Amino acid sequence: MSVGALFNPRSIALVGATDKSGWSISTLANLRTHGFSGPVHLVNPRGGVVHGSPAFRSLTEIPTPVDLAYVMVPTAAVLGVLREGAKLGIRCYVILTAGFGEAGEEGARLESEISAFAAENELTILGPNGNGYINAASSVTPYGLPIPPPLLRGAVGVVLQSGALASSVLAFAQARNVGISLLTSMGNESVVTVTDVVDHLVDDPATKVIALFLETIRNPAEFSRVARRALVAGKPIVALKIGRSKLASHTAQAHTGALVGDDDVIDAALRGLGVIRVRSLEDLIITSGLLASCGPLPGRRVGVVTPSGGASEIIADRAEDEGLELPAFASETVARLAEIVPSFGTVQNPLDVTGYVLIDRTLLGRALEVVTADPGIDLIMLLSELPRVAPPDPAPVFALYSANARRIATSPVPVVVVSNVLTDVTEFGRQVQEETGFPYVVGGIEHGLHAIGAAVRWSEAHARALATRPAPPPPSGSAVAGGAGQREGAEQRVWAEHRAAALLASAGLPVVPSALAHAESEAVAAADRFGYPVVLKLAAEGLGHKSDIGGVRLGVAGPEAVRDAYRELTAAAAAPDPDLVAGVLVQPQRSGGVELLVGIVRDPAWGLTLAVGLGGVWVEVLRDAALRVLPVDAGEVRTALSELRGAALLNGARGGEPVDLDAVAEVVARIAAFAEALGDDLESLEINPLLARGSRVEALDALVTWRA
Repeated sequence: MSVGALFNPRSIALVGATDKSGWSISTLANLRTHGFSGPVHLVNPRGGVVHGSPAFRSLTEIPTPVDLAYVMVPTAAVLGVLREGAKLGIRCYVILTAGFGEAGEEGARLESEISAFAAENELTILGPNGNGYINAASSVTPYGLPIPPPLLRGAVGVVLQSGALASSVLAFAQARNVGISLLTSMGNESVVTVTDVVDHLVDDPATKVIALFLETIRNPAEFSRVARRALVAGKPIVALKIGRSKLASHTAQAHTGALVGDDDVIDAALRGLGVIRVRSLEDLIITSGLLASCGPLPGRRVGVVTPSGGASEIIADRAEDEGLELPAFASETVARLAEIVPSFGTVQNPLDVTGYVLIDRTLLGRALEVVTADPGIDLIMLLSELPRVAPPDPAPVFALYSANARRIATSPVPVVVVSNVLTDVTEFGRQVQEETGFPYVVGGIEHGLHAIGAAVRWSEAHARALATRPAPPPPSGSAVAGGAGQREGAEQRVWAEHRAAALLASAGLPVVPSALAHAESEAVAAADRFGYPVVLKLAAEGLGHKSDIGGVRLGVAGPEAVRDAYRELTAAAAAPDPDLVAGVLVQPQRSGGVELLVGIVRDPAWGLTLAVGLGGVWVEVLRDAALRVLPVDAGEVRTALSELRGAALLNGARGGEPVDLDAVAEVVARIAAFAEALGDDLESLEINPLLARGSRVEALDALVTWRA
């Protein structure tokens, strides 16, 4: 299958061309209007004249080779066209026709026949049920809806799992002066998939950024592969993924199931792959346009130059939301700005040069030049608008924008230009931009700060990808082998704490000491060894939440109290199945510190997913957790811990003892690696709580669930 050949044909046949179809009219008009230089053959079974030109009755009648067949025939006739084309050596097809898998059982059967025929004959097919594509870089536009002029050629490749939105996305990109390299409407993806096109765009020299509209990710493993390729290659992927679902409890026995939903896992997976996820079509195009114009950004420290105090306040608020820093200007910068900014202005970051720009048109540019030299700034956000209406004498406008374009081009740090609000770029504004070399202008403060924050995060992910060496293979040895052996002999799907803790301990993970007692005397003997107070827990197979049936006793002090607690717990064992009760677990009581949850659950699409957050009894109430798709290292775990709303507790809030975050991150990373090593039978592994006190990290309770 050659995706490159699909998007770069030298000759095209429109099969099913007819004056009665708006699709047919638009497709031919697009090819003729937007620069396709090769022959376009019209095919209609009646022959005659179509769209003012002679038509062939079949592909066989065309006397010269055809590289691409654009198919618009009725659903039942599509396979016949493919059979005829394959005999003639035509390998690439766009199928506009609908009525396949999206239309029900019969349509799905027809689509399956097309897929099988394509595989057998090595055909490359885009669709069915798609509008086609626009290869702006090569002026190839077999696209079934009108393409409004001008078709802006640029560096953004757009891949959409939607036909209806494709034209809207194209129109918005044109309105914001964002040029595209390729835009394709995928249709049903019976042969060519989103990941096939992304793979092509990673290698496409005309494409710098890949923008995706995704309804579903059909093959997460393949998507992960191409996303990693793009990240290492320095080609950002910006994705609008729709279809959030209700939280899905993957493992009902574990607290983790309440924290991990389908969309949460997709969020974590995309973040781990360096894919920028956005929430609107506007952000999809605006963020892609920024990354195409600026490339990687060097850091989070932003210097802001504006002509508005109100805008400065908005920017300060949104910058904090995006994790961007607005550091104070260096003393030499302040001194130089004080010579430029009017006395009624305040020199600070964000910098408001005031409305005096209406009197001194050079003020904004001169202030920008000073700020670009500040040693503590990684990039500049310049608030500036493209002109909308041409004045009677446009020469001063061109001179002003040319001067600022030169300042931006020679700046030692990147300068991102952002407009106040999101409006269309007018023809005059586009003319000024083209003739002066003024850079891309991000539309609106809200979208602009979101795009800058996303670009910074992608730049950091790109740098990590370049620096990271291949991960070592999962650990192996006696601990894992022992776990596998125990699993083979287990009759129950859920392992209670005593078995789960033993499995963790066998791998050298820190677990609180415990003893399984089958009699009051054994419980007392264990408590005497550990020292009082102790904790007693009912040990029963298949029991996830012991506290729900009164299966836990805390702060048990003294032998007689141990005997009483033991009798109470064994009496409570009647609540589950008494035949599954293994005894009573005795542990030393731990106090102080911060309780965390470490849960690993298998997502059906993305595999093992880590949830780390505040633990104990508040897990499902607070729902404060950060997710990562495995594998992870200690550095990534530490980043996840910093994302928690309760992160201040780990740092010693209100006089509490701070937690050694490096120690916690190291233990969590080891737990995650061990979970991966347990193999495909593992459904979930949960430690709740994982107690962190200073540099001491210890699992106090655990639960393991295996696939039935």
